[in-house]
Amino acid sequence: MGIGMQMSHEQVAPARGFQRWAIALGVIALGLIILEAVTHAPPVPVGGHADEHGGGHGVPPPMVMIAPFAGLLLSIAILPLLPATSHWWEHNKNRFGVAMAFAAMTLLYYAFSGGLTAVRGVLVHAVFDEYIPFIVLLFSLYVISGGISLKGDVPAHPATNTAFLGLGALLASFVGTTGASMLLIRPLLQTNQERKHVTHTVIFFIFLVSNIGECLLPIGDPPLFLGYLRGVPFLWTLVLWPEWLICTVALLAIYYAWDTIAYRQEEKIDIVSDELIREPLTLNGKINFLFLLGVVLCVALIKPGEPLPGGGPVAPPLVREMAMLALVGASLLATPKWVRMDNQFNYHAIIEVAALFIGIFICMQVPIEILRASGETLSQVIKHPWHFFWFTGALSSFLDNAPTYVVFFETADTMTPPGTPGVVTLLDGTVIRETWLIAISLGAVFMGAMTYIGNGPNFMVKSIAEQSGVRMPSFFGYMLYSVGILVPLFIIITVVML
Repeated sequence: MGIGMQMSHEQVAPARGFQRWAIALGVIALGLIILEAVTHAPPVPVGGHADEHGGGHGVPPPMVMIAPFAGLLLSIAILPLLPATSHWWEHNKNRFGVAMAFAAMTLLYYAFSGGLTAVRGVLVHAVFDEYIPFIVLLFSLYVISGGISLKGDVPAHPATNTAFLGLGALLASFVGTTGASMLLIRPLLQTNQERKHVTHTVIFFIFLVSNIGECLLPIGDPPLFLGYLRGVPFLWTLVLWPEWLICTVALLAIYYAWDTIAYRQEEKIDIVSDELIREPLTLNGKINFLFLLGVVLCVALIKPGEPLPGGGPVAPPLVREMAMLALVGASLLATPKWVRMDNQFNYHAIIEVAALFIGIFICMQVPIEILRASGETLSQVIKHPWHFFWFTGALSSFLDNAPTYVVFFETADTMTPPGTPGVVTLLDGTVIRETWLIAISLGAVFMGAMTYIGNGPNFMVKSIAEQSGVRMPSFFGYMLYSVGILVPLFIIITVVML
């Protein structure tokens, strides 16, 4: 026993050392940033371009500086698999330490290339303009949805599970992928608690509810919302319904066939238990639907820098986020505690997303900046709708799909001259080819399902499933499912629709 304990300590020691090093780098870098933040350096405008970040006076970062972003992605993929770090990685403080280590490398590059002003510019753009609105929206939907308890245990037949997924795919466009995911993942897991083969159900849930189902309205997904803010008519996204319908029906059919085979492989005793243990579905915490509607209205109506609804004063920074947090507080006060207890609600999943995505948002500023600086080159390479679909989608799988959408949206906008037929007229009077806009929108939304980091809810669903005892695949293991199932479907969409 003593030898085993000694080996355990030896395995953990390098991980603890890496944790201290990571936190130290992160604290030093953030200390420098905070110091500069309270001085005279001017803030960076929302949606700043490469030269506005100050990371080289208009010269994009060298390709080698993508290494911290790639290192963070590889850490997310590999550290959970290594015996020396697998248990250590389960703690969110350690995930945060790794994320901040790579973020510190990126920030130190900007400090050396452009000084503390450049670092502050990156911080303002990555954290204040992008990360905080992103995480506050996810947090609000996560907590409020956690106060809605859809409880019950009906037989986990393939048809039952398929109905859950179909409902979620429809609901995602109206309450957002986070709201729909958090509302339905727990009752789906409870329904399947007597079954052993559940992993594929969670994976298809991520495909349909956390990603593809969200494309019918701008409130369903951040990229489409950014398009709305840039002048795309609110109801224009309804033109995406044919692609949404094809992908949704195809995935539901594949899932039903898959789950039918899996159901036949269950142990007889588990099937008997599933049939005998029944509890009618009941819905509690209904008041939280009102708070969810409030969050949707906050996103749709409150735009920092523009007048408040009803002709009020100009909305100050973060007022939208403060309004959403107020709705979270109201939800916590108005919802009986036993409702969240029925949901087995806790903050672990959202903290995991927060801990990892702070590093992702900072590190991805380099590849996004390189992409922006390559706009002229992109316009020479990307000329057809399927080009926009696959380029936008491939990058959205690993970068945040919102800024990726913006890069290709702006590229397509500048490539569309006035008088071009078949265009969408934006609110500022400029135009963009509709076929290109469709391709960009579908690529950003659909291919967020390709990896765990492609969209925020993916990680949360994975975390909740693992807390419920479902063994989820690794980062690359998940990609075997997404590449094998989604890529052929996307090829069909390309040939038939684009």
